[in-house]
Amino acid sequence: MSSSTPGLDPSFIENQRRYLTQLRTALRAAALGDENDAAQASQAVDGAREYEDEAQRLAMREVQEHLLVRESARLERVTRALQKIDEGTYGLSDASGKPISRQRLEAVPEAVLTIDEERAREQRR
Repeated sequence: MSSSTPGLDPSFIENQRRYLTQLRTALRAAALGDENDAAQASQAVDGAREYEDEAQRLAMREVQEHLLVRESARLERVTRALQKIDEGTYGLSDASGKPISRQRLEAVPEAVLTIDEERAREQRR
């Protein structure tokens, strides 16, 4: 369970595990709630429809779907970080194997890339 990354003691890693486990549970619950809300919204049918009301519903649904995609992506990162803890590679980049700074892991416990790698990845998108 210990990582070979300097500065990541077993106590820190265990605290990260607890936090990530709680976060995973919350994200899963939120995803289920969002899916249920979206399903209910798509089934809701009023007697007389107004174009503006329909446009608002479509806009709200689009926002909900975007949030669901973001939450799903974060859930994947959280799950990967927990897997890395189990593998003993937590704190090492998935892309390069370079150490991820403790400060970054404190700020973003699910980080699996260094800050520079994350920036480069976002610029490519």
